[in-house]
Amino acid sequence: MKFENLLSDINGFGRFQVMIIVISFIGRFTLPCHFMLNNFIAAVPSHHCDVSSLDDSEVFRNLSWVEKLAVSIPVQKDGTLSSCTMFAEPQYHLLLNSTNGTDLPTVSCQNGWVYDNTTFKSTLTSQWDLVCDKKGKNKATVTIFFIGVMFGAMTFGSLSDRYGRRIMLLVSYVFGMLFAVASAFSTSYVMFAVLRFFTGFCITGIVIVSAVLSVEWVSIEHRKLVGVIDSLSWTFGNAAFAGIAYLVNDWRYLTVSVTSPLILAIVTWRWMPESARWLIANGKLEQAHKYLKKCAKMNQRKESHNLNRPYSYLDLIRTPKMRRLALRTGTVWFCVATAFYGISFNITGFGLNLYLTQFTYAVVELPAKGLVYFLLDKIGRRSTEVGSLLLVGVCLGINILIPRGKQLLIRMIVAIIGKGFSSASFATVVLYNSELYPTVVRQNGMGYNSFMARLGVSLAPLILLLEDVWRELPQVVLCCVAVLGGMVARTLPETRNRCLPETIEDIEQQKKEKKKKKNNKQNIKIKLLNLKH
Repeated sequence: MKFENLLSDINGFGRFQVMIIVISFIGRFTLPCHFMLNNFIAAVPSHHCDVSSLDDSEVFRNLSWVEKLAVSIPVQKDGTLSSCTMFAEPQYHLLLNSTNGTDLPTVSCQNGWVYDNTTFKSTLTSQWDLVCDKKGKNKATVTIFFIGVMFGAMTFGSLSDRYGRRIMLLVSYVFGMLFAVASAFSTSYVMFAVLRFFTGFCITGIVIVSAVLSVEWVSIEHRKLVGVIDSLSWTFGNAAFAGIAYLVNDWRYLTVSVTSPLILAIVTWRWMPESARWLIANGKLEQAHKYLKKCAKMNQRKESHNLNRPYSYLDLIRTPKMRRLALRTGTVWFCVATAFYGISFNITGFGLNLYLTQFTYAVVELPAKGLVYFLLDKIGRRSTEVGSLLLVGVCLGINILIPRGKQLLIRMIVAIIGKGFSSASFATVVLYNSELYPTVVRQNGMGYNSFMARLGVSLAPLILLLEDVWRELPQVVLCCVAVLGGMVARTLPETRNRCLPETIEDIEQQKKEKKKKKNNKQNIKIKLLNLKH
């Protein structure tokens, strides 16, 4: 008996399933905050060389603060103070004329920097002077975090297929919270980088485990609803994060603040059920029966009495059809994540308010995901994914053609629309992926694809650094990646209104059935032609 039939007997979308979605929503709320955290804790406030050491000179000490800066810090072409250099000696003659002293001898900052604390009380940048020749370390914190996420996805994907979804969700909650809070008390850059790696490693289990667990407990007709609701937790998390970051402008307190919802997630975990699909697939029928009985009771239905070997990542490549599926989905996830985070990390690229840009980027996800909910059944998962990625490419392409410094409002609107489509592609791919892989390796498949996605995320901040080569190069790369993802997604099979595959053999059988149908159609055509003659 198919599990879908068993689930329909006890109601595939009742109070039991709502409970799972609510518990998952609580845990997932903290994820977008951590994924976007570097936009604020690693922000680079305005800064210039610290010239307080020159106060030893009586002449310099008697100057006003503005005059001290005028004689010690060069002025750049745009009228702002140089961030990384100072005059070799105070240039008192500059007080008598308006020249900016660009031809005068300069040296790199000798005694650290002074930072503008108007927007941020404290950031990683000001904490450890990650500016000028150390600015690469600032960007590296994003990459280090997502490398942790990347390896965590592979690890939790494998472990949850081996030991179960429920226990690995708790492990992810507990250790993700511990490492995140510990990182807020870091005493050095190296310590922070190491702890951020392990934070990313652990919290990624929340998203890949909860997404699969939710989908495995609901009926076919409600899978798209659950997929969209799960993705909305990111939207609400991103929107709320803008407000939290505005109120908490110290990087240590901000890190602790966005981690705190995991305490509630740990408390509510006790009510989270194990996946009955996973239990049945692994021969644990007694435990599966216990959860099915609980589901039937909560959904006020009568209990249904219709009720191997371990699988690993190697099973994703053992057979030709699974190997092709893994290659295609991995490529799509890589492209989706690279485009999404390439856009999301560039919140300072338009010169607008940092918090407003973050909030706008989050709010635009609401109509995008509402559109996804409508399109998933109207045109199917594949067409929605393909269309979203290609439209992301179009938006990025338009902004390449619009010169920077001109039509700023139009560039911003196009970027926001592109962010919306990239969000739609992410919401679709999570559900789509869950429906493509069979139960026995579904979590392994999610882990592998999440690994590919985090690989893309890790590269996103490095792609943005390509603007030093050519200002538009990051947009060109992201545009090409989005288009590539759309082309590969076009080769995936449609899953709309289809039962979830349970075994690898089901995948192989689906392909054979398609061939049989094609052959039958051809035979019918031949017979009709013979009858005409």
